[in-house]
Amino acid sequence: MKHLPLRAPTALEYFASLVAEDEGFALLEAAIAIAQDAYPRLDAQSVLADIDALGQRLKRRLAPDASAMQRLRALNHFFFAELGFAGNVNDYYDSRNSYLNDVLETRRGIPISLALLYVELASQVGLTARGVSFPGHFLVKLRMPQGEVVLDPFSGRSLSREDLDERLAPYRKRHGLVGDFETPLGLFLQAAEPRDVLARMLRNLKEIHRSTADWAQLLAVQQRLVLLLPAAAEERRDRGLAWAELGRADAAADDLEAYLALQPDAPDAEELRQRVRALRRPGRTQLH
Repeated sequence: MKHLPLRAPTALEYFASLVAEDEGFALLEAAIAIAQDAYPRLDAQSVLADIDALGQRLKRRLAPDASAMQRLRALNHFFFAELGFAGNVNDYYDSRNSYLNDVLETRRGIPISLALLYVELASQVGLTARGVSFPGHFLVKLRMPQGEVVLDPFSGRSLSREDLDERLAPYRKRHGLVGDFETPLGLFLQAAEPRDVLARMLRNLKEIHRSTADWAQLLAVQQRLVLLLPAAAEERRDRGLAWAELGRADAAADDLEAYLALQPDAPDAEELRQRVRALRRPGRTQLH
């Protein structure tokens, strides 16, 4: 009997398998896998094992009957004081702040990458922690017997209601959510869904690569965003624009046409129809 050779999945196929279903969504593993665009040989399972090893180190220090507050204090000391995790204030927009393997090595990151590691370690010591997509700055909240604790993973500070209201004030003002229209603080503190957390991570990278005109890396991020958010027409559009910058006219036109089919009356629809006609023009040079 002839055996067909087994082929290892590509990085994108691997990512697609992790984000295919909301049930059992492998957030931490998928977040690690994002770094495979920069580190093609990166072994996500090895990074997961490194994080588990940190969790085991912390667990060994806790008595089986340790209270939730004792666990929280031990976690905060371990994560922020002993391991030294902190926000990368010197190079906030370095893409490596979004790669969990780099964050583990340098102990520096941005709020969302630090939050992912913190939430994972919290869960390993029996605490209930979730990420919060707070405007402008990702946070962590922990459900404790005494009530919710909200923590800034960038600084390690616990935030009071007054702190949170102060941070939210510019956003409320900018969006007209003041006075009679003031939105309750609790609405901004809801736990973020895993798919939304991953989308926020990828969109952070998207802005970094777009600002530096790194079209190859931008395309890699857009490939993942299209897999993660198949119904998000704007991600297909933005992938098409990245293809166009890289000289891939047919792929660009395919994506822009898909966007126009979903959003025929979008404000940029006419401009993009003209772009598609130019991309489809016979005799146009195509890069491969």
